Amino acid sequence: MNGNWRDRTDTVFECQKQPASGSRGMVVSNHPLASAAGAEMLAAGGNAIDAAIAALFTLTVVEPMMVGIIGGGMAHIRLADGSHRFIDGQSTVPLAVRPDTYRSKPGSAHDVFDTVDDENLNGPKAVAVPGSLKAWCETLRRFGTMSLADVMQPAIRHASRGYAATPYLQECITDSAREMLKDRAISAIYFPNGTPLKAGDRVVQSEYAETLTHISRHGDTALYAGPLGDILVDYMKAHGGFITRQDLTSYRTVERAPIRTDYRGWQILGPPPPAASGVHIAQMLNILEGYDIAKKGFGTAETIHLLAEVLKIAFADRAAASGDPDFVGVPVERLTSKDYAKERRSAIDASRAQKWSAGVAQLEGAHTTHMTAADSMGNVVATTQTINNLFGARILIPGLGTIPNNYMNLYDPRPGHALSLAPGKRVTTSMSPMMASRDGKLVYALGLPGGKKIFPSAMQALLNLIDHGMSLQEAVEAPRVWTEGNALEVEAAVPDGVRAALVSMGHDVLAVPTVAGGMNAIQFHEDGSMSGAACWRADGTPIGLAGGLARAGIRFGLA
Repeated sequence: MNGNWRDRTDTVFECQKQPASGSRGMVVSNHPLASAAGAEMLAAGGNAIDAAIAALFTLTVVEPMMVGIIGGGMAHIRLADGSHRFIDGQSTVPLAVRPDTYRSKPGSAHDVFDTVDDENLNGPKAVAVPGSLKAWCETLRRFGTMSLADVMQPAIRHASRGYAATPYLQECITDSAREMLKDRAISAIYFPNGTPLKAGDRVVQSEYAETLTHISRHGDTALYAGPLGDILVDYMKAHGGFITRQDLTSYRTVERAPIRTDYRGWQILGPPPPAASGVHIAQMLNILEGYDIAKKGFGTAETIHLLAEVLKIAFADRAAASGDPDFVGVPVERLTSKDYAKERRSAIDASRAQKWSAGVAQLEGAHTTHMTAADSMGNVVATTQTINNLFGARILIPGLGTIPNNYMNLYDPRPGHALSLAPGKRVTTSMSPMMASRDGKLVYALGLPGGKKIFPSAMQALLNLIDHGMSLQEAVEAPRVWTEGNALEVEAAVPDGVRAALVSMGHDVLAVPTVAGGMNAIQFHEDGSMSGAACWRADGTPIGLAGGLARAGIRFGLA
């Protein structure tokens, strides 16, 4: 939709992109070449899982600042039989790391997770044990129909032949320049002649193409039990990193059941712990169900105030009680219960901002990518993957040609907290590959990147669709807000009058260019067709497959 969206609203916005439609399949990712790779698999007769894995491998090439094989993530898979499952390929703490391995930075003005010399942020000591490659290969073997060699061909092609840098990639390179320039290997690709790549420049990754080719022939064992793993381990040993061969050989993916909640007759399905997102999206929706959000209107001061309050409640509880369920007892039932929502809702002042503390016991002892794919058989994949910050640890592993994660930055360096370090502990994230059903039929699948701003943004998109009646394109592009208890960030389309009203209610309002990253989504229609949408915050592109083979029995004569 190109027109302004208007309903009962104080915030008017105009969609900047167009949706796509299809009957035989849909792939939406945050880069056109990755979406094309997935669509190529569908056109060749593959299913949504084949398409998703092809798109993910291609994203490691064309969106290298967001995702890589030395990363982690979660996939929400809905199979044709209607079953839902999450494949947890999140990174883990290396076995050599202890709760006090890092030293907290005294008096940090940024975050309690900051450490001396930024050891958990940049460089080899920031790298956690990767899960992405194993999860992707296992998922393809279990649920796909095509060979690994086939689905990896687009990624290998773009790595070896190169692709044109987008303005978005150039901006990310520039933003990360200070740390990246310290590493010779990563600088050789993204800072030719000492200056950042420009939009339109060719990005060639020959060494990474060789790595991908080896993986296409030997699978995930090439890294977890083979020569690629030797390269990674040797680099870590030589540069002070923690990952050992035992970390790689002992790594396992985990299949988990989704978090489910009912919201105004809809069933919402999201990721379970160690992801914090599904629990807290359910919690926030349960609280908001007690208000007439549709009547209050999109983008009004009334609605944004309620969003801010439920976000602060969720983040207070997240800090107290989120973590790897193998290490901490996450109180999922209480956090997602309607009774707990009623308890928290009763304390909200509809006209005044408040500070919130956790309502559950303290447990002791913003850069990602997302893609969504669907086929005509009923298989759907919504998956969020990351190397954590822009360009991860901001180094490149020579011999592999790939950028590792900096997931260690997501653990609390202080012992004795829910998110404290422990060997083998899985990272806690805000990844939100969400799906929504009505009357037993899947209607929406969506997700986005953006660190701690992911699950609040996914929740707002669900409100846009369910309460505000927006189209799919409108829902992913609509202005967002975010807070975890300090400033209330609002995107630029929220008008001055609304901001002023929020200030008068006690909010510390901060206007920002964007809240979280590029959302993409698929909608499933009653007639069997589907729509795909991606927003303006990234290079997102939906590609739909329609048409089909020739009608049987046709005979062609000669003129």
